[in-house]
Amino acid sequence: MDESRPNPDVLLSRLQDEAAKQTRGHLKIFFGACPGVGKTYSMLEEARVRRAAGIDVVAGIVETHGRAETHALLEGLEVLPMRQISYRGVTLREFDLDGAIKRKPGLLLLDELAHTNAPESRHARRWQDARELLAAGIDVFTTLNVQHIESLNDVVAQVTGVTQRETVPDSILGEADEIVLVDLPPEELLQRLAEGKVYFPEQAAHAAEKFFRKSNLIALRELSLRFMANQVNAQVQVVRHDQTIERIWPTAERLLVCIGPSPSSAKLVRSTHRMATLMRAEWIALTVETTGAAVLSPEAREHLARHQRLAQRLGAEVVTTVSERIPEEVIRYARSRNVTKIIVGKPVLPWWRERLGNTLVDRIVRLSGDIDVYVIRGEGEPARVVSP
Repeated sequence: MDESRPNPDVLLSRLQDEAAKQTRGHLKIFFGACPGVGKTYSMLEEARVRRAAGIDVVAGIVETHGRAETHALLEGLEVLPMRQISYRGVTLREFDLDGAIKRKPGLLLLDELAHTNAPESRHARRWQDARELLAAGIDVFTTLNVQHIESLNDVVAQVTGVTQRETVPDSILGEADEIVLVDLPPEELLQRLAEGKVYFPEQAAHAAEKFFRKSNLIALRELSLRFMANQVNAQVQVVRHDQTIERIWPTAERLLVCIGPSPSSAKLVRSTHRMATLMRAEWIALTVETTGAAVLSPEAREHLARHQRLAQRLGAEVVTTVSERIPEEVIRYARSRNVTKIIVGKPVLPWWRERLGNTLVDRIVRLSGDIDVYVIRGEGEPARVVSP
């Protein structure tokens, strides 16, 4: 079978996805490190540009938090009436999902995606409202802070000492058509806080003592920048996959280390970890297993598992594939993941065998093309000779 030909199942899935996108609304997230960086302001600025271009824009729910300059951007925009909910003798005001769907604007502003809805609402969380709006064909602008991403919840708690109860599943970010980073240096954010442009004065003093410490803001900013970098990398992967691009795009360093049961694999893992740390790069620990006579013994499999656990502890993505042609599989997988550097162990050979140049490592180097290959000295690892 010609592996270069598009997979018909993949093509069908792609066509179905494109058809679904024709009827689904578009989701744009204004993303930032923490409150006060200007997400709502940026959202309103772009909403006004869309309105000037003739788009039917409605503010479903916009939280200005008393910021005069933000509130001024609401002037002239249609604001959807809030829904009144009576709960335990208290009247609560909440976003009117049914009213928004009935109104069906071209673009709806839905601030604070992680918000918990009032009791007796159809959905518990606002991100669920967003999904229903998108399914109804309504474009949505929304805002989100990095501390509300579910997969980063424990990291944020460790950094800030504050555990966020309101989180958004990572899957909803994967559904976004666009994520825009709204960035502000910590010094400028602290100045805005002191000037009362983030919270009311009595709230600002408490926030400065707890959450808005400079060390916290620096860490949260780094988290948000790293998240956006990962989003861009993911988009690169999608484009390369959709367009069946095999050549490497060195937009970001990504390392791949080849490991097996050999004692030298532990050294390779640690060396790759150090390289990845210096380069601030993602890295993958790849094992290519074969079948038949080359199947691993129980002892060898335990050694391999130990090396894979080490790689995982050090932050690698651990991957196992199966192929009878190991060098070709290493290169195939590396290209599929846009790997920029491959790390392999240097085999031990007698001088007369070195001249043959037909080991696994030799073959990987010959096939590597535009991927850099680093050969690291192992610990007495015997070479494997492959057929041409």
